[in-house]
Amino acid sequence: MQWIWPLLLVFTLTSCGGGSRALAPVGSYGYESNQRKIARTPYSYTVKKGDTLYSISWRYGMDYKELARINGIRSPYTIYVGQKLKFRGSTSSTRTPSSSSSSKQKVVTKPTTPAPKPKTQAKPTSQPATASTNSSYTGSQNLQWRWPTDGLVIATYSNSSSGGKGIDISGKAGQPVVAAASGKVVYSGNGLPRYGNLLIIKHNDVYLSAYAHNERLLVKEGEVVKSGQKIATLGRTGTQRYQLHFEIRRNGKPVDPQRFLPKQ
Repeated sequence: MQWIWPLLLVFTLTSCGGGSRALAPVGSYGYESNQRKIARTPYSYTVKKGDTLYSISWRYGMDYKELARINGIRSPYTIYVGQKLKFRGSTSSTRTPSSSSSSKQKVVTKPTTPAPKPKTQAKPTSQPATASTNSSYTGSQNLQWRWPTDGLVIATYSNSSSGGKGIDISGKAGQPVVAAASGKVVYSGNGLPRYGNLLIIKHNDVYLSAYAHNERLLVKEGEVVKSGQKIATLGRTGTQRYQLHFEIRRNGKPVDPQRFLPKQ
């Protein structure tokens, strides 16, 4: 029985630490925010069904316009299943040689057939990765941001490489998720690891926003939405608690959403 008394003493001291429980501070919940790291950029990527140029560039932290330029893809940025996308620009070896150097090359080389051109975009006979989103969208240059849902911020943005690249907002299952600004839906699906059911909205040529872990997605790719329009219901797909993970990216790079959202 003697061993019981030390345990009771520890329990009593612990219980006397205070009658009320402090609220958890706003900050990272460990595995929740660290799961959504920007993936390391590969040399190339093979397009899968459901991909869009926006979702691929989002995954690797690139500006979609730069990825399109490298691969010779024009607006409205249609890509095809099986198409290989490069993430590096062409090198100096692709420059056109001068007239003197080209004449020297003719002496030492005897090409019988022209060299094949590099394939930067799959032929239209391939199956598009997603349905066409019609024409390009420029959007407004004067965005008025609003909160995408109601709730407490339980994880904040971090500049560190291992930190969260957006904010997490707690909520109840099924509560409305709205567009933080007017724009066009450029991705609607669950193909990005650890984001669950995800929406990406293009607001203009500079800003994109993302809404992750939704229960249901209420808009499709190509739809133009207004600020405050209901676009999804809050859920916990790809995570372990009901929350909305919200990101804003400027020219492909994550920025702190709370710098743009109105003060609560």
